[in-house]
Amino acid sequence: MTMKLGAFFLRLSVKDIARSRAFYEQLGFSKFNGDEDQKWLILKNGETLIGLLEGMFPKSMLTFNPGWDQEAQNIDEFDDVRTIEKSLLAAGVELDSPAEGSEGPASIMLTDPDGNPILIDQHR
Repeated sequence: MTMKLGAFFLRLSVKDIARSRAFYEQLGFSKFNGDEDQKWLILKNGETLIGLLEGMFPKSMLTFNPGWDQEAQNIDEFDDVRTIEKSLLAAGVELDSPAEGSEGPASIMLTDPDGNPILIDQHR
């Protein structure tokens, strides 16, 4: 079972977004997207993406974006999040939250065996 999960990044739950941004900029990351005033930023270093989110999620999480590449550009061939959901359920994977709707943007949440949350978040 191969799934096209799309772009990957790690969403970090941070306590102080300005302090975290300054730290990751020292590691060579720069702002790619987001709004620090709204308490969320996506930073990039080469092909590596990290999200900084203050007060939005209780834990850091793995994030996949079906339909996007690492530049947040649409890709032609991808697995819709609802197709991914069906494959996971058929494989016996338990979901924390299912996708809503029959097309367009949607997301699912699941947790790995070690308690790490995974968000599969489709924007189109």
